[in-house]
Amino acid sequence: MQLEAVKLNKSFGQKHVLRDVSFGARSGAALGLLGRNGSGKTTTIRIIMDLFPADSGAVTIDGKASKQFLDKIGYLPEERGLYPKRLICEQMAYIGELRGMKPSIARERSQSLLKKLGAEDYYRQKLMTLSKGNQQKIQLAIALLNDPEIVILDEPFSGLDPVNATLLKNLITEVTREGKLVFFSSHQMNYVEEFCDDICILNEGQIVLSGNLRQIKRAYPRNRVLLTPEDGNAARLADRIMAIGNAGEIFAGVSAEADSCVVTLKDERDKNVLFGAIAANNVAIDSFTIIEPTLTEIFVEKAGNIDEEV
Repeated sequence: MQLEAVKLNKSFGQKHVLRDVSFGARSGAALGLLGRNGSGKTTTIRIIMDLFPADSGAVTIDGKASKQFLDKIGYLPEERGLYPKRLICEQMAYIGELRGMKPSIARERSQSLLKKLGAEDYYRQKLMTLSKGNQQKIQLAIALLNDPEIVILDEPFSGLDPVNATLLKNLITEVTREGKLVFFSSHQMNYVEEFCDDICILNEGQIVLSGNLRQIKRAYPRNRVLLTPEDGNAARLADRIMAIGNAGEIFAGVSAEADSCVVTLKDERDKNVLFGAIAANNVAIDSFTIIEPTLTEIFVEKAGNIDEEV
């Protein structure tokens, strides 16, 4: 399944919210939609879900209008919309029936999803009795209730502790491996970096960067090398690196940072020269890694500082 957004434009009054926004998403891969507050992320999601139309442009799924696939979309909104005083089992059954599921199948699917999320004990409780994190898990289970082919997750890790976040990560990974098209929005860059194959960064209603995350990272200069000393003494390793014969001519800088040493090369093609000199001079290291920019660094470069919410 392939989702394509082509030259989406949307204005509210005098405010032009989206400007020729184009991107694609594919089954079996997660797309991270990123942007600062007011960048147009929510507007884009609402157009995909046909909550309101674009002024121009189109969203298609496998070449057809996206509104033909609304029954195949599972949506986890950032703002929760369940009934706090009603039993969770009643709400899940009701929503399942609204999505065309038989009551027995809705109950079976509900309990299966809650078990995967470690929330099966809450099935017959009222939503208001649960913590924010556990309410989030119920909301996710409902988003996946009818086994949707397209899954849109807006801030899915909000309010989750590390244990619950791991349960959620496992379920999202399972959903992606099943070949679902997963659309992911979060201000927690570590999760986006972990899950998303592709990213799309919006800034003031325009796409400023999109594509495969690994390829985007590899397009940045690869002239910084992280070396971990065998004896744990980063300062001593930095001194030894600087003392390596002619190899010193290739350095733009060498610094000790915590328990590692960062070598900045004048030319990224000199990595092999550095490694050869380390081996020839018996410099003891545990590991070396080419330093790539983090998604946070890429985001700040393209869209400015991260707000409390992205």
